[in-house]
Amino acid sequence: MLKYIHGLHKKSIYIFFATLAGGFLLITYIRSGGFTSDSIVNDAINFFFYLPVLAGGFLFSAIYTDDLNSKNLISLVGFGLGKAKIVLSKLVLMTLFSAVVFGLAPLFHCAVFRLFGWTTTASTWTMVYVVSVKYFLTTAAYAALSSIVVYGLQRTTFAIVSYILLTLSIVSGLLTAGLNTFAPGLIRYLISSISDRIMTGIISGSSLTLPIIEFIVYVAVVLAVSVLVFYKKEMEF
Repeated sequence: MLKYIHGLHKKSIYIFFATLAGGFLLITYIRSGGFTSDSIVNDAINFFFYLPVLAGGFLFSAIYTDDLNSKNLISLVGFGLGKAKIVLSKLVLMTLFSAVVFGLAPLFHCAVFRLFGWTTTASTWTMVYVVSVKYFLTTAAYAALSSIVVYGLQRTTFAIVSYILLTLSIVSGLLTAGLNTFAPGLIRYLISSISDRIMTGIISGSSLTLPIIEFIVYVAVVLAVSVLVFYKKEMEF
């Protein structure tokens, strides 16, 4: 796992996130004249919605698809690194880096609003972080789900497109529409619904046990499928 961390392009990561932060600062400045007391939370909801596809997409590409482009995935397997270990290590890395991003995003978000004269209350801090937790969970879960494409097809384009479609809620929207007609009871088991229930539970103080268990089961099943398709995929050395 440490080799994966050192293998990430640190310079490009700094440039990307600096650009992302600068873009958010500019957009916030342009809109600052129309802010209200609700803008901090509302803008957090809108801004964090795009973090899984922007920040998460960059991390997903660096962690998952760089090995496909460089043919390093074949080398790792050829040198005897277990496929299950590769799948788990990459998801752990994706989760750790995503946790850093979504842990710092609320701090940066509220600091920018403070720069323009809007103070963040304790309740606002809570809401902003709860929103961040929701999108952190979806980022990790959708990365795990997209890893099935990574290891099953081993094609960079397909892997990235699948991740983007998931994080932009296109897939969940289509599934929700379909299930709403044929099996509405299954909608609650979509990752978007599970993360929503976790967010609602944190806000309301209700029990989080069931949605957290569902989330863990979801990720565990997806990991198992990823390992299975990886073992079934023939690789040319």
